[in-house]
Amino acid sequence: MYDRQILGILSDVGQRGISVQALAKHVYNMNCTLFASPQYDDVKSYVQKYLLKNSKSSQSLIERTERRGYYRLNTKGNADARQLVLDFRSGNAVEKETEADVQSSLVRDLSLDLFDGLL
Repeated sequence: MYDRQILGILSDVGQRGISVQALAKHVYNMNCTLFASPQYDDVKSYVQKYLLKNSKSSQSLIERTERRGYYRLNTKGNADARQLVLDFRSGNAVEKETEADVQSSLVRDLSLDLFDGLL
């Protein structure tokens, strides 16, 4: 249900991990809309169960960190977790224009501004 959102957040936080409570708040906020909102307790319960289910062994997708109640993707012991990190990073990557690209586009754009004299 919220699996993809949980994995996306875990890939964003990286090796430092995130607490169960903070993760549940993020998932809850991602699913709140003007017309419908899930119950926070239901979301938190789902997140807790999902983390416990997917962090049982050293080969699991998710692992506990050194801090109590914090979890992260198990990129050392699980190839799927390494792939997820790559997938989420490449999927969320937006091409950013470099300063040189902006300058070259400004130089090439020699059109007149219609509203230049109004301000």
